[in-house]
Amino acid sequence: MVSISDTELLPAIVQHARSGEVLMLGYMNKEALTTTLASGFVTFYSRSRQRLWRKGETSGNTLRLVEIRQDCDGDALLVLAEPAGPTCHTGRPGCFFRDLDETEVSGPVPPVAILARLADRIQARRDSPPGESYTAKLLHGGVDRIGKKIGEEAAEVIIAAKNGNPAEIAYELADLIYHSLVLLEQQGMTAEAVWAELARRYSSS
Repeated sequence: MVSISDTELLPAIVQHARSGEVLMLGYMNKEALTTTLASGFVTFYSRSRQRLWRKGETSGNTLRLVEIRQDCDGDALLVLAEPAGPTCHTGRPGCFFRDLDETEVSGPVPPVAILARLADRIQARRDSPPGESYTAKLLHGGVDRIGKKIGEEAAEVIIAAKNGNPAEIAYELADLIYHSLVLLEQQGMTAEAVWAELARRYSSS
């Protein structure tokens, strides 16, 4: 394990374990790291309060530990975690939402992290009444209803490509991806199963 003296603080970058989204930066001392590993919840050392604090100890927006990696020099940590609710105290998913001019920017970092956000939103609709949202209606309709929509959206992607319209292609592909994620949820699967299959193919190619 990484060696930390009793007085040393290491920067700990927190990353969403599934989406790769950068969520926040904290600091860990030896005790914080030990507590995190023992409890399974990310715990930092607060420089302002001069004590340990478990992320979400008051808000409930905890970070469940998945894995911790150290950098090549052993002086920084990458914490992969599953957030329960927004990570930032402002209520946003992550803390990095402003550019250097203090202007708020939208979208996660990296942009592909929107897939995990969307999958989480779909999962949250699973037990909702069918009249509450389109997603809930699809999920309650079962594989036949969802499969029909996937077929329709796939055809629309082809038509958009034949039209040679980039904006239309992006729009229709977004529909296809969304309905595919709904199908995964209906089947009790996660998008990570697809990513794992892609990784398997890539590693063998």
